[in-house]
Amino acid sequence: MDSDDEMVEEAVEGHLDDDGLPHGFCTVTYSSTDRFEGNFVHGEKNGRGKFFFFDGSTLEGYYVDDALQGQGVYTYEDGGVLQGTYVDGELNGPAQEYDTDGRLIFKGQYKDNIRHGVCWIYYPDGGSLVGEVNEDGEMTGEKIAYVYPDERTALYGKFIDGEMIEGKLATLMSTEEGRPHFELMPGNSVYHFDKSTSSCISTNALLPDPYESERVYVAESLISSAGEGLFSKVAVGPNTVMSFYNGVRITHQEVDSRDWALNGNTLSLDEETVIDVPEPYNHVSKYCASLGHKANHSFTPNCIYDILSVIYTLKMMMTMSRKMKIKEDYKRSFRPGNSTQGLFLVFCSVPEVNQPVFQEIFFSKIC
Repeated sequence: MDSDDEMVEEAVEGHLDDDGLPHGFCTVTYSSTDRFEGNFVHGEKNGRGKFFFFDGSTLEGYYVDDALQGQGVYTYEDGGVLQGTYVDGELNGPAQEYDTDGRLIFKGQYKDNIRHGVCWIYYPDGGSLVGEVNEDGEMTGEKIAYVYPDERTALYGKFIDGEMIEGKLATLMSTEEGRPHFELMPGNSVYHFDKSTSSCISTNALLPDPYESERVYVAESLISSAGEGLFSKVAVGPNTVMSFYNGVRITHQEVDSRDWALNGNTLSLDEETVIDVPEPYNHVSKYCASLGHKANHSFTPNCIYDILSVIYTLKMMMTMSRKMKIKEDYKRSFRPGNSTQGLFLVFCSVPEVNQPVFQEIFFSKIC
């Protein structure tokens, strides 16, 4: 974005009119070191042009009488993109934002450069946050929802700046012109943002995740002597989110200093934090708010872990990238995360075989 300094011209490359003003295609560098390349008519930007701001971001579009009008493209310094509608140089109207990989992360409206009306925020796992933003453009209100990756299951209720304060299970019935219609489901369960700590895995350890409950269950593993395993309730295709992984948050030093037998459910979240599901929470009778820790280990994994920030708690998520049969046992491999938000489990693509070979492995701590 442009700097706070006054936009004072310092250098002009290109044709000047009789009054010494830029005319035609010119490059103008300002005192802020921002630069504009485009067409001028007697000193005013008119026609297509592009700003190159001091922080590396850019803004491109069509200018009329020195102001950006119509469709404009703002590219952030990290490569993310905002495509929006401009009126007299300000965002007013429909807009979409994309991350550095080209994934849609926002869709909605702007008014006077602030998000306005019903807006959608999209997450890498396929989930989304939707609702009418407040006057500051924040997801704050009583009628906001987190929609799970199935684009159907939702938690609807009160949010403050995108954080769930109180939500109830709902179903996304339809969406018309960007406006969602939800139907609350029967039941009294209430969900809220519930970040684990070093001493508390959850304030409601026996409240199952509604999305996860429809897709997986815990039973005796098909791997001999492996104890319990995690199984699919439904047949699913590739890249499907199936389960989450949450735990208490401890340090790498604590993990390294104790007996390795205690580290069966530890996963590195970042350079400082490890997620652990210790006794007695490894028993579903004591903790079932997430079940990803029940997936066993194998040399032929069908899942991997990655980072995810879930709206009402911070968990790890399981996603599939190959077709999985009903009642198939989950097998997992690991890759390090790079965020302090949370973790999720992603199923990786492996060759289809009639009878997968399940073999327990021991893995090193992820650093």
